[in-house]
Amino acid sequence: MGEIKVEFAVQMKGEQWEKEVSEALKGAGQLEIDNKQGRIIVHTKEPWYKLQEKIEQTGRKAVLAGFGGQSAVSIINTTGSDVDRCPIQGVVRFTAIRNDKPGLVVDGVVDGLTPGLHGIHIHESGDVSAGSASVGEHYNPRGSPHGSPEDDAQHRHAGDLGNIRADDSGRATFRFMDSILEVYEIIGRSVVITQQPDDFGKGGNEQSKIDGNSGERIACGIIARSAGILQNFKKICACDGVTLWDERYKPLAGGTRAQKL
Repeated sequence: MGEIKVEFAVQMKGEQWEKEVSEALKGAGQLEIDNKQGRIIVHTKEPWYKLQEKIEQTGRKAVLAGFGGQSAVSIINTTGSDVDRCPIQGVVRFTAIRNDKPGLVVDGVVDGLTPGLHGIHIHESGDVSAGSASVGEHYNPRGSPHGSPEDDAQHRHAGDLGNIRADDSGRATFRFMDSILEVYEIIGRSVVITQQPDDFGKGGNEQSKIDGNSGERIACGIIARSAGILQNFKKICACDGVTLWDERYKPLAGGTRAQKL
């Protein structure tokens, strides 16, 4: 599966931080380490969240800072808006494999799902004013029937990404390639996760050719442009003093954001 570059900001704790982090990432791919900035770039085929886990097993916090090439990100929850307490929460990232032809690596983790398969699709709109009910239908610029992500462009919606599988804890982790999509065309649209699995248009009824009989839309998120490599050197939020390291544990907005952890 396609190799991409992933950048992390890492807490430089202790004299042996570089050695210990390098050892933790051994086998993950080529490393570029910037001691001055506390940055690590990994040329890898592994999911970003697994790399983050490996770094944090050394006792240091790590924050994803950027992806190589064109990239986009969607924050998934039940309403599609930036709230911090939802039954379903996650992140899906899209990274271009090459700049001269279509093709993306889709890389994500979503918590709070019921165990089993769930459909995942890109929808026409980024209007989440009514949650996933207002994001339109599957992104389908060619007017194709609904199908499998393995089908060619004439036999699937461009937004047909297939299924993700949640484990017994309700977590779905996934990394796959899509040969049709490009980053520029999905920014401003949305990702939707459904309660039921997608039957890839093979269900033998009319609804199957529309959405794969994938049922209720249970979570969504707007797709936005993501920072590239060496484009995000944020250390602290000027508005309220929340550091890069603490921010992921904070609400994105509201009166409780600036409270101490």
